[in-house]
Formats: sequence, structure tokens, C-alpha cells
Amino acid sequence: MRCETARGDKTHARGHDHGNGHDQGGGHGHGHGGHGHHHAANARSLGIVALLTGGFMVLEVVGGLLSGSLALLADAGHMLTDFAALSMAWAAVRIAQRPADARRTYGFDRLAVLAAFVNGLALFAISIWIGVEAWHRLSSPAPVAGATMLGVAVAGLAVNIAGFWILTRGDRDNLNMRAAILHIAGDLLGSVAAIVAALVILWTGWTPIDPILSVFVLLLILRSAFHVVRDSAHILLEASPRGFDPEAVAADLAEAIPGLVAVRHVHAWSISEERPMATLEAVVSDGADHAATRRAIKARLAERFEIDHTTVEIHAE
Repeated sequence: MRCETARGDKTHARGHDHGNGHDQGGGHGHGHGGHGHHHAANARSLGIVALLTGGFMVLEVVGGLLSGSLALLADAGHMLTDFAALSMAWAAVRIAQRPADARRTYGFDRLAVLAAFVNGLALFAISIWIGVEAWHRLSSPAPVAGATMLGVAVAGLAVNIAGFWILTRGDRDNLNMRAAILHIAGDLLGSVAAIVAALVILWTGWTPIDPILSVFVLLLILRSAFHVVRDSAHILLEASPRGFDPEAVAADLAEAIPGLVAVRHVHAWSISEERPMATLEAVVSDGADHAATRRAIKARLAERFEIDHTTVEIHAE
């Protein structure tokens, strides 16, 4: 998540009263009718694609067992992780609409981050299983029913194309939706790999192509797992949002805001990928308007660095 370029759904960040007594200034209040529409559309699209993916995943497991195709089982494992990811994205859209309460003052966004971290660890476990099974298959090739494998793989490709079409009709600026589209694109590649393996087996009878291409799917899963675990752990560890440089932010504020002498103790973290937060201490010159300076700092952080929720402590020089 890059603070300078983040363009995610800001329904939690902009124009909300967080009940913490801090001015959320910067003139960002606005109506949420459009956001409500996008939330509903995104939830509907994600729910439909999650059901398509989960339903076909079951069919692919059955087809893989009947045909003896490891490539199909590997792709089913990939679809399992994508089904979990799509379900979490759907849940995040739904749960994120719940207001914060006295016990969860920042709301429920972190639930999706925690689920993503667990999902990423599961991706690694599935990859290990596929790798071990591929090694056994290469050492002792097993018969594969190419025709059954091909039929299931073609059906999977059709399902993934339908899912891709549905998601790309939605709000493509939303990070959840973009991540879901990437997952489906990975499934498309997995289906293509299974189709290629089935055709090679039908034409040549060379069954080692099945575990070889299953390793290709495994690499797709590992790549997804790495990014999911890395990004979710970064947020859970309260690390600064990606692209956030405290020294550069302090220098920018001191230069841009009249009467601001220095900026100290700049801290930033994220509740979710779309909700960066920051706190800082501002030293102002004698006679400076504290309230006006606070509003100017908040406005600058929102406009320049896409951080809408900031707590600013003012001290006179």
C-alpha cells in the first residue's frame, strides 16, 4: 500500500465521526450514497464469483480423483485458496459497513487482515502437499484419464472466464476487487495448464506432463502466498504504510504550513490496506493559531499522502 498513490475505498476514513474527540478536519465530509451502492455491487459480484469458484472446486476435486490428474487436484487446491480469498473479500465488504463500537473503536477491518494472514499460511501448506505429490508422480508415473481431465479443465476455464467477466464489471478501483480479479486470473492460468496437460496426454500418452504442470500451478500459489502473508503481516505488526517516510512527511509539512516550526514523533500504521492512520507532534511559533495549524496539517496529510485520520498534538515553540 503506497501512501502517495492509494486509491482504495475510503468509506471508513473520510467524513466519519470516529467518536475519539479528535478533529478529522480537512474538509472531507461527503455523502455516502455512492459508496453504499459500490459496497452492495461489490458484495454481490464477490458473492457470485465465490459461489462459482467453490462449486467448481468440488467438481474439480472429483474429476481429479477420477482421472488421476495431479494438475487438476493442484488447480483445485489453488481454487480452494481463491474461494477462501473471495469469501474473505466478500465478508470484508459486508463487515466493514458495520460501525465502530466502544470495544472496537476502529471497526472491523482488521478481521479481514487476520483472515488473509491465516489464508496465506494455508497456501504454503497446500503448496508443500502439491510439491511432495508431484515428486512421487514423477518418480512413479501413474495413469491419467486424459479425456476426463480435459473435460473438467475446459469447464473450469469457462467458470473462470465467467468469474473474471463478473468481477471486471465492478468497482475496479477497490483494492478488494482488484485482489479478487488477480486471484481469478491465476485460476485461469491453472485451467489452461490442466488443458495443456490433458491434450499432451491424449496425443502422446506422456503422463509426466501432469505433475510437471502441477508444479507450475504450485509456483502460482507460492507467489500468492508470499504476497498475502507479507502484506497482512506488515499491517498486523503495525508497520508504517508502504511508501510512508516519516522524515519526508515532517519536512513536507514544515515547508508547506506557515507558522509550523517542526514536526516530531511522527508515527503511522494501517488498520487495513485502505485505512492508514498517523499521529504527530507539531511545534508552532508564538502567536500561531493552533486550531488553524491543526486543520492545515490534517488537510495536507489527506491531500498529499492520502492519510485521512490523523491525531495532531500542538506545542508552542
